[in-house]
Amino acid sequence: MAAAPTTAKLFDKHRPTLDQALEAIRTRAYWSPYAEHPKAYGETAAPDGQAAFDALRDQRFALDQPGTDDWVGEEVSPYGPALGITYPHPDADRLLPAMRAAMPAWRDAGPLTRALACLEILARINARSHEFAHAVMHTSGQAFMMAFQAGGPHAQDRGLEAVAYAYAEQVRTPEAANWSKPQGKRDPLNLSKSFTSVPRGVSLLIGCNTFPTWNGYPGLFASLATGNAVLVKPHPRAVLPLALTVRVAREVLSEAGFDPDLVCLAVDRPGEGLAKTLAVRPEVRLIDYTGSTAFGDWLEANARQAQVFTEKAGVNSVVIDSTDDYKGMLGNLAFSLSLYTGQMCTTPQNLLIPRQGITTESGPKSYDEVVADLAGAVGKLLGDDARANALLGAVVNPQVKERIDAAPKLGEVALPSRQVTNPEFPDATVRTPVMVKLDGARKLWDSPGADAPYLSECFGPISFAVAVDSTADAVDLLRRTVREKGAMTVGAYTTSPDVERLVEEACLEECAQLSLNLTGGVYVNQTAAFSDFHGSGGNPAANAALCDGAFVASRFRTVEVRRPE
Repeated sequence: MAAAPTTAKLFDKHRPTLDQALEAIRTRAYWSPYAEHPKAYGETAAPDGQAAFDALRDQRFALDQPGTDDWVGEEVSPYGPALGITYPHPDADRLLPAMRAAMPAWRDAGPLTRALACLEILARINARSHEFAHAVMHTSGQAFMMAFQAGGPHAQDRGLEAVAYAYAEQVRTPEAANWSKPQGKRDPLNLSKSFTSVPRGVSLLIGCNTFPTWNGYPGLFASLATGNAVLVKPHPRAVLPLALTVRVAREVLSEAGFDPDLVCLAVDRPGEGLAKTLAVRPEVRLIDYTGSTAFGDWLEANARQAQVFTEKAGVNSVVIDSTDDYKGMLGNLAFSLSLYTGQMCTTPQNLLIPRQGITTESGPKSYDEVVADLAGAVGKLLGDDARANALLGAVVNPQVKERIDAAPKLGEVALPSRQVTNPEFPDATVRTPVMVKLDGARKLWDSPGADAPYLSECFGPISFAVAVDSTADAVDLLRRTVREKGAMTVGAYTTSPDVERLVEEACLEECAQLSLNLTGGVYVNQTAAFSDFHGSGGNPAANAALCDGAFVASRFRTVEVRRPE
């Protein structure tokens, strides 16, 4: 076919990377093909990336895709300036049929060609990581280094991981087989059989504000690699990172001889609610969504024609029973509570501490001492404004600020939030975490109508130091919040094998990812592609995990054709 010469080049360029990715998901060992340090991209990469980002501002973001009926966009950086970029608004009645028409040739290309084309898309995105970092920073509010790493190489890792899983699942069944059934003295029954991975339809990616690429790439590349067309509908405040992704994908697909309409962009007008309209279109057969529980529940209930993958809200808890590295525990938790102003779906919220205190290597510590020392560790970490700005980034939206300001009304404040000035971006809202002390007596949460603040998610840099009657009660409270509200992460600190088994059993039964006794440079709210699972798909916080076989297997079906020989 027309793409054959390009496919051969892609094979030579990317097949070794695909093989390494397949080995990494098998062994779960550390591996990444994408450098995470900005200096690894060459001396001119930083100024070139800044210049490329600046050139995008106050312009139309042109995409030669069908069905454009308007130009829309209202992105304002959490650091202050309006981006001034407008994007194509789709006429779905024209765009979706064009996307469907692009799929047969992409299906016929087969799993390997699709995977290699996806790797070329990722490679080109990776080469522009500095440009993407500015796009992520000025739409999500992440500080530059985090935007570079989480929005760039780490997101690319997650995309590649999804491609590897998609390829592995598709080639599990051979492309062809000869079948012969003996018939005794008669001639055997002989059939020639072919097996083709066929896509489900158009895949709709509904992006989020905080991690547009990190949360978006797994679904995008899992669907594309399994033969589906992908319609990318970004969050209205975080369009640019995914618009750039769409542009790169269209360029690669066109150069490889495929219809670029396999990947298109859909940006809505203010207040339009385009995601709801697109989600129930009959052409849309797959949906990937990260965001609020309310809209995730709506998608699951109403988009019945589609397979829906959701990551919603959850209540993340840390059980603090005992430790043999008190200072290390405090430092690790302080960083976890502070990173990106707590605006991560994996940030701890409930700190479950026995009211009689905990044991440490330097003797017992009372509940009040643990809370005060942790507040002190956060204060020390963020005491220098330059360091605070580098860790916190900016508050992503007014709702987070409102929750920070409302938190002191919930209980005794152990750690007040303070405003930090960013001299480079004086219009940015930068706030340190707030910690509130709450009573975790069993009678306050162990009843059907209980409404204690720690029973629901309070998104942002708000944590609750919950005084529980015992470690056993802490684990029971953990079970309740995971079962009813879900959790993306669970942490625990203990020197007791019995407590460790108790917490682990709770997480196994409630299907929550557990991190034990983290005191060094690994944090409960960070996961590594190819090794760690983000979410489990087994509790209300998310119905899928990033990334496992289940995340990709239902994105395609295998069609068999039988012929007599």
